[in-house]
Amino acid sequence: MDVKTIDDVDVAGKRVLVRADLNVPLKDGRVADETRIVATLPTVRKLIGDGARVIICSHLGRPKGEVRPELSLRPVAAVLSEKLGRDVAFVETCVGAEAEEAANRLARGDVLLLENTRFRPGETENDPSFAKGLAALADVFVDDAFGTAHRKHASNYGVAEVVKPAVAGYLLAKEIQYFDQLLKNPPRPLVFVLGGAKLSTKLAVVTNMLATVDHFLIGGGMAYTFLKAQGYNVGSSLVEDDFLADAKNVLAEAGDKVELPGDHVIAKAPDEPASARAVDCPSIPEGYMGVDIGSETVQRFTAGTVGAGAIFWNGPMGVFEVAAFADGTEAVARAIAESGAVTVAGGGETVQAARQFGVAERLSHISTGGGASLKYLEGKPLAAIEILDRK
Repeated sequence: MDVKTIDDVDVAGKRVLVRADLNVPLKDGRVADETRIVATLPTVRKLIGDGARVIICSHLGRPKGEVRPELSLRPVAAVLSEKLGRDVAFVETCVGAEAEEAANRLARGDVLLLENTRFRPGETENDPSFAKGLAALADVFVDDAFGTAHRKHASNYGVAEVVKPAVAGYLLAKEIQYFDQLLKNPPRPLVFVLGGAKLSTKLAVVTNMLATVDHFLIGGGMAYTFLKAQGYNVGSSLVEDDFLADAKNVLAEAGDKVELPGDHVIAKAPDEPASARAVDCPSIPEGYMGVDIGSETVQRFTAGTVGAGAIFWNGPMGVFEVAAFADGTEAVARAIAESGAVTVAGGGETVQAARQFGVAERLSHISTGGGASLKYLEGKPLAAIEILDRK
């Protein structure tokens, strides 16, 4: 990895603007899940230890350029204070005189959290004046928000055009390291376990990685587009008819690299577990939809993880939120965790499943950016990474 990191810059006494990903769920005005806050702590602690004056910015939710008090980052400041063991100041804006005064008051090792950057329309528009307003707060810029790295926004791209040095934090550097390994020098064999609802969101990944990946295990809703492309009846299962030709092309090019479900758990609807039954063939009868992979497929897919050098997992095998339809996802998740391979998981549902089935701590890396990770594996440059300084 040739991107400079916080280890490559002297931050002592300097104002360091950290673009973190603090887009956490809130409930009743409190942080409901601290995962993303905890993920950026190593970067913040390193900067504090090196005597920086730390200013943190982030978005939260989709306020669309309007001030929405229920999406304020103030509750995050309280959690940061607790985790860091020091007071984290908070300012109810992110640019302008009030923000600049708060930043300039910081002593070495102090931390300031700015208000939600998306309260300003200039954030998502990468407005140069808004970017310059953020830049006025900083002597050094650190991007630690992989989850937004594929977006060209003011707080992760525009500010990096103005503030130099502009480097990666530890979390962003870790994400780059793992995904570069999958793309450029993966331990063999390399297995991709893909699921979730739609083929359309992962088609470019499959296409780009066909020559690199040794084995694809494809379940979840996206599998039914492939099965229909093969001529099977899939009942009322989710199918993207506009992508049937693409699915046929992938299967023709991939050959035996791709494994699909050969049996299913089916139901009349995802919210009707009482209607569930198993079918021991690829086809699904009319009036039913696939809601999980079947027992034979579970055996094949779990066996497909044995001896893998590296595994990338994105997407559940079925409607895992419903206990009756969770067996396939749970079995595959446990097999991935027990494989002994380098294991990388990405995507919101994937992370949820990993935590639900108690395997999250046993995976090598859980990506903080579902969309960004897929763009990376599509082989597309991520704007907020491309703008950072190189070694």
